[in-house]
Amino acid sequence: MAGTDDVVAAEDDALYVLTAVLLTPAKFPSVLGDDYPEACAALGLAPLAAGYGLVLGQDGAGARWTVVVDDVSLVAVAIASWDCGMEYDLSPDERSVVAALPGWPLAVAVAAPNVPAPHDPDPEEADQKPLSPPQSDSWGPAQRRLGADEIALQWAAWREQIDDADFLSDGAEKGSAQGEDAAQEGEDTRPESSDADIEADQDPLTGIRRVLAEARAYVSTPPPLGRVRSSFASGEARTLRADGPGWSMVARTDDIAFVLLDEEPGEVLPVGRGPELPWLLDALDKMAVRPV
Repeated sequence: MAGTDDVVAAEDDALYVLTAVLLTPAKFPSVLGDDYPEACAALGLAPLAAGYGLVLGQDGAGARWTVVVDDVSLVAVAIASWDCGMEYDLSPDERSVVAALPGWPLAVAVAAPNVPAPHDPDPEEADQKPLSPPQSDSWGPAQRRLGADEIALQWAAWREQIDDADFLSDGAEKGSAQGEDAAQEGEDTRPESSDADIEADQDPLTGIRRVLAEARAYVSTPPPLGRVRSSFASGEARTLRADGPGWSMVARTDDIAFVLLDEEPGEVLPVGRGPELPWLLDALDKMAVRPV
């Protein structure tokens, strides 16, 4: 978290920096979309390959602003420093400012001292509707993606709730509806099977089985940039994140996967490795976007 003494200039107004996030193909606020181009579009930005940094803060009147800068390296260094508990003065050059957007797309739990409480800018100060974080009392694509973010951050805590003995040899979980879908996992992800064979077996595809089939299709037909991302995990494994229309999947390449669905509010559905999930995760990891 940034120190509130950090100040940048945004359209001639001082901005008290509260925090910052990256908006790049490999790392972007998933609340904004299932992939990088969609996340950029949510902010009215072109999906530049180098990406952006989003600086969230308040002006002298307490209004919320999100300042978009193209100095990605500066923002990345600031975030890394704050994560390590070190102070870092995030003060992007005015020439790096791409846009100043009213509001915050993410929930921020702190506020700048000695200024009014956080609030949206007055309408005459902004030429668009202020950004705002998603509601926490409803379920939809944004909440589903935020749930997947939490699983990725707290993998060990979620993983310890799953007993491998609860999975059959094919990766299905015993005694659950999601297990019935996962039982078809081998057919969905087997390299020699065709999409036509999958669709003929069950039409339409539903639940976990649909997710695995769509994730498998990504291997042969790459999706929009950022829909499949790979990040560091302990050992030699990678944490894999994949998203698609109505679903999110979080997995470790050496372990199981968790799936969240728009049509299953608040449910986290585990998928055991079985004989074919390792192949799918390995294939997705090879095509995934990785942090530089």
